[in-house]
Amino acid sequence: MHKEFLMGNEAIALGAMAAGVNVVSGYPGTPSTEVLEAIARGNDGSIYVEWSVNEKAGLEVAAAASYSGARSIVTMKQVGLNVASDPLMSLAYVGVKGGMVVMVADDPGPISSQTEQDTRTFGQFAKLPVFDPSSVAEGYEMIQTAFEVSEQYHTPVILRPTTRVCHAYASLEVKDREEYYRNEIEGFVKDSNRWVIFPRLSYRRHGEIEKALPGIGETLGKLSYNKVEGSRLATVGIACGGISYAYVKEAFGILKEKTGFDFLGEENSDKYPNVRLFKAGTPHPFPENLAVEFLDGLEKVLVVEELDPYIERQLMQVAGEHRNGIRIEGKLHGVVKHAGENTVESVQENLCQFLQISMGNDMDNVNADAACPPELPVRPPVLCAGCPHRASFYAVKKAMEGRKAIFCGDIGCYTLGNAMPLDMVDSCLCMGAGITMAQGFGVVEKDTTCFAFVGDSTFFASGMTGVVNAVYNQHDMVLVVLDNSTTAMTGHQPHPGTGKTMMGDIVNKVSIVKILEAMGLTKVCTVNPLDLDEAVRMVKEVADLPGVKAIIFKSPCIAVTKPEVQCTIHKDRCINCKKCIRELGCPAITVEDGKVVIEPDLCFGCGICKAVCPVGAIDGGKVAGGSSNE
Repeated sequence: MHKEFLMGNEAIALGAMAAGVNVVSGYPGTPSTEVLEAIARGNDGSIYVEWSVNEKAGLEVAAAASYSGARSIVTMKQVGLNVASDPLMSLAYVGVKGGMVVMVADDPGPISSQTEQDTRTFGQFAKLPVFDPSSVAEGYEMIQTAFEVSEQYHTPVILRPTTRVCHAYASLEVKDREEYYRNEIEGFVKDSNRWVIFPRLSYRRHGEIEKALPGIGETLGKLSYNKVEGSRLATVGIACGGISYAYVKEAFGILKEKTGFDFLGEENSDKYPNVRLFKAGTPHPFPENLAVEFLDGLEKVLVVEELDPYIERQLMQVAGEHRNGIRIEGKLHGVVKHAGENTVESVQENLCQFLQISMGNDMDNVNADAACPPELPVRPPVLCAGCPHRASFYAVKKAMEGRKAIFCGDIGCYTLGNAMPLDMVDSCLCMGAGITMAQGFGVVEKDTTCFAFVGDSTFFASGMTGVVNAVYNQHDMVLVVLDNSTTAMTGHQPHPGTGKTMMGDIVNKVSIVKILEAMGLTKVCTVNPLDLDEAVRMVKEVADLPGVKAIIFKSPCIAVTKPEVQCTIHKDRCINCKKCIRELGCPAITVEDGKVVIEPDLCFGCGICKAVCPVGAIDGGKVAGGSSNE
């Protein structure tokens, strides 16, 4: 064993490696991305690692590896589980042989997601065991246990860390490489009665799953991840799980320091109540026996958790079955907020209200010596300075001036095209939906030119099906592929169009142009969006054509290319009209002492501002064709 300072996702990755994982697949999505990347960095060549084209593909790769006896993990975020849900629901019925973990990172807030959906509820729906780590160290341990449980019960197992576990850091003891589990892979054994899902097999397996779940719950309930602590004589209890357990413990520590009373201890007080604490580390199947022990003798319980009132509902069911007249409060009663993240401060407030600690006296004491930091400035996300997507949106906007158009967005950096002054994203639902939604708008809005913007990575992940639908059903739309040669939103991971795999192999790039031509598009053209005049001309030409046509705006992300010669403003020529600011909204262009200036630390020399300036007051950067000048 040795000690390392690790991010939560890195700890989960090392835990998977210590468990002898053989095959790793996934699709990048914050906050899950670093797990697969950390395994790839630490790979000595014995582990197969891939960024799959989407979550469904990744799960199916991992499932087949498990059928062969390999230990596998597939990584994704909570909305990615929607994409993978089809094979996952069937896999729950078929079962696995080698241990298989589905690592799904939830994003309360949400901080970088479309939804706050709760994977604990999905695990219950799919009838799969769920592990819910409350700390970095627990993530490291839990994933190793998850592989063992998966093999013991021949079922996929979900590991559900949340953002504050995934991206937290801690120093912990981890195994040396010679201590890693060595998995003996048997290989795939043909058995159509086991591996081929038919209605008859599904019916039989459904019954087997329902019989097995209570046993799995009893096994998981005995793990140290689930526990009851605090006073045996308490009449009030707190129930929690995941990161909220860490918040509750920290909040009680603060209250103890400020009030002098240990709420989780056995000492009695006339002023403060003793408390019993229940932690559900494996929320499904729910540790019912431990929950009964927790509820014994209690009069009321506060449930502190993020996202769904999952633990709250489970405790209500347990209390009802055992006829305990206990009042259980939480999200369902509005005692704990319904949406967003918990914090130590919000949990502390919940505890004080529930335990009837005077907000006027005790809370003043609690916060008396705490510095009152200033409020953070509001900083909405924007496209980076020099981002080629800004030029692409602007070209379409200029080309469509005076015409009725609808602009359908998608999931990626380019969703930020909705911000002013561009205002070029009218809808955004989920990955790949922009392409098919443009078709739906076109059916109803026949006098409208419908555009669908999609990134190169998203095109491969979930865009191609929509394009086929458009061609087959003879829709009229303009597909705009924003090809910046990376998966920029999640940290610049490779994809089929980049020509590199996570195993380090250099492979042939998959051509978006050839794919679209093979699908039967009437027009496919490629243009550099930084060549504004040509880009505008191309958009006008393509928009006037019937059927399904595509423009590929091809220019690399600023994070994967070197900056060009930076742009500068000639003060003697600048008329201070601020058109560059009003039209583009580039973070590098600001006003200083009443004059427009370009921040040299931010400018990447894309040169789009040069094309916008009406008096030629901007020099440097790129010129038409992509070269630079002084």
